[in-house]
Amino acid sequence: MFLHNLKYELLAQLRVKMFIVWLLVFPIALGFFFKMAFSGIYEKQDKFSSVPAAVVLTEEDPQFRAVLDEMERSDKPVLKAAYLTAEEAEKQLKDEKIEGIIRSEKGVLKLTVAGEGMNETILKSFCDIYNSNSEIIRSADPSKLPAVTGILMQDISPVEDIKLSGGNTDYYTEYFYNLIAMVGLFGSLIGLTITIEHQANLSALGARKNCSPTPKSLSLAASLVSRFIMQTACMIVCVSFQYFVLGIDYGRNLPLVYLGAVFAGIMGVSLGFMVGSIGKGTKDLKTSLTTAVVMFSCFLSGLMVGNMKSIIGRYAPIVNEINPASVISDCFHCLNIYDNYDRFISKLIVMAVMTFIFSFIGFILTRRRKYASL
Repeated sequence: MFLHNLKYELLAQLRVKMFIVWLLVFPIALGFFFKMAFSGIYEKQDKFSSVPAAVVLTEEDPQFRAVLDEMERSDKPVLKAAYLTAEEAEKQLKDEKIEGIIRSEKGVLKLTVAGEGMNETILKSFCDIYNSNSEIIRSADPSKLPAVTGILMQDISPVEDIKLSGGNTDYYTEYFYNLIAMVGLFGSLIGLTITIEHQANLSALGARKNCSPTPKSLSLAASLVSRFIMQTACMIVCVSFQYFVLGIDYGRNLPLVYLGAVFAGIMGVSLGFMVGSIGKGTKDLKTSLTTAVVMFSCFLSGLMVGNMKSIIGRYAPIVNEINPASVISDCFHCLNIYDNYDRFISKLIVMAVMTFIFSFIGFILTRRRKYASL
């Protein structure tokens, strides 16, 4: 009986085009727009890389050349120097192919830049430090030049780049974590239909099911499991699209990303099941309420404002611990950043507990609903 009901529940869900749009088409489109909006921002604005600069020598300067050559031999050179004529350098600066022009005139470096960003600041620091230490550099033993150059580079970039894990440190990926959270919580819309289809005052199908000899608990269980299966498929498609098509880096544990997404989708379905079972509102009212709950949860987790979760974590950290969207996004964040799985597992446990609570409340409130007449 259960498998029979489950089969037809699945077939019925496949015919609901609205849910296919919200759970598949909309997330894919939004992910595509996120990719266009955030692609390359981290590498261009935040992640350090060698600064391209033109070097124009009005006369031969072997000491300066030696310093540049020694810097380029390091693992992370501060500058990526190209020796050009003044005309070529001006043209490349105008075309934004380089960040600045360094001129060596009688052993003194002079800088020309076209902006005021981080790269320009690095070039200015390099020139200032070189000029203030030029006498030391010129008088240094050639065999000690690598050590002198190393000190020079350390003065320019005193911040040491330390990797906490092998994960992706691009914080714009947080938007894609939250996008998965939104898709998971949108499962509440198909969870909502469980109660609508089992309440005689909300749908004709609900009236027929209440007259059916099939036990309501069995019918509810079949409906809930069918939605879990549907939402699991949607979550797998969502993660696969982001990883294989958009190229989003989810770290080294893609199978666990799928696992977290499945937990998120099941929790979303159970949330809608619970919300739909509360009160005697109309179908439209419950749909609006469910959508509002999902969007507010996603807002608090940072889908609309990237640092919202950090702000809440500073002033009301308990909200991030119980907000479903924040729990989901933190699940992926912990998996990507930390080397151990303790935090990731703790987030899965929280989602499992929330799923049980939501489903239990939904079962209790829906099963006890009685009708004087149908």
